[in-house]
Amino acid sequence: MFAAQVKTMFRDKQTWFWSLFFPIILMVLFMIIFGGGGSSSFKATIAVADPSPNASSTAILETLKQIPVFELKEDQPVTVDQGRDWVEQEDVDALIVLPKTEGVSEVGLIVNRASEQSATTQAVSSILNTIVQQANLSAVGATATYTVSMESITTAADDVKYQDFLLTGMIGLSVAQGGLFGMVEIVDMRKRGLLKRLSMTPARMGLFGLAGMLVRLMLGIIQIVCLALVGVFAFGATLHINIFSLVIAFIVGALVFSAMGYLFSSFSKTMEAYMGMANIASMLMMFLSGVFFPINTLPDWLQIVPKIIPLTYFVDGMRDGLIYANGIASSSFWMGIGIMTIWGVACYLVASQVYKSKSISAVR
Repeated sequence: MFAAQVKTMFRDKQTWFWSLFFPIILMVLFMIIFGGGGSSSFKATIAVADPSPNASSTAILETLKQIPVFELKEDQPVTVDQGRDWVEQEDVDALIVLPKTEGVSEVGLIVNRASEQSATTQAVSSILNTIVQQANLSAVGATATYTVSMESITTAADDVKYQDFLLTGMIGLSVAQGGLFGMVEIVDMRKRGLLKRLSMTPARMGLFGLAGMLVRLMLGIIQIVCLALVGVFAFGATLHINIFSLVIAFIVGALVFSAMGYLFSSFSKTMEAYMGMANIASMLMMFLSGVFFPINTLPDWLQIVPKIIPLTYFVDGMRDGLIYANGIASSSFWMGIGIMTIWGVACYLVASQVYKSKSISAVR
């Protein structure tokens, strides 16, 4: 059964596209969007309006020009109407209106309502508040007593970047999607009557499903190698591999998501139904498992969900084996393996029972 499904996979060109080339395209797009396209610096385009030039407004303007993350659309101040128009048209991220009078006055910040809660707006607002506080201290002749020093640390090597975390998350997501969508050929066999013929033979559907899961496992190895090479050579990713944790997490995770795909196929009478269930599962897990951002940023009432879905632990396992180089002597690692194993065994047993309980006439 395994040899037959391998031959079928190699003969089907679409399988190679959806299982290999499509994940590469998807990973490249997400790496560019979420990874900043290889750029390591944050930039915000702003405009500055100075309705009534004075000593205070001039001092703040000079300070703004010295901040490296700010890019002024125009070197010289513009009118308030011109700046508002740029904000409305989203030509700039924000308009800063300098104080009209020297001394006690306010500094205005105008942003587009559509991006009011964006990270860029929050960063611009925080920087502007810092500038205003410094101006207040200077106005009363006071000096700052406390300062903030920032240091970033990680259990990984010092050369690991955010792009590396995103890359490993995308590798885990791609392998998971390969398993979730990889059993669609079983539904196609049902549609063409091939599954009915197979049910009339001594073949066991449980072994047939297991053979398909092993084929997806083999294809997952190819996915990891290709995606890792793209990440290293196209995005400069840095990998620190622990072969033991990587192999264990990969084998368990790949089999788990193949078992989930096998479960979906057992309930699906049409390819549309199968793809619907696989898409729902994929989309829910994609944004709730820490692929793109830490799960602790989710609302409190959602915190329980990442702790029970298998993709969370699969992505963590991929990161342990690919960038953290963490070994297997960790309780959290084995807890994740245990939860994924429960998911995999449950899905496989339920799917096998469903296929076994169906009569031959109901197979198609």
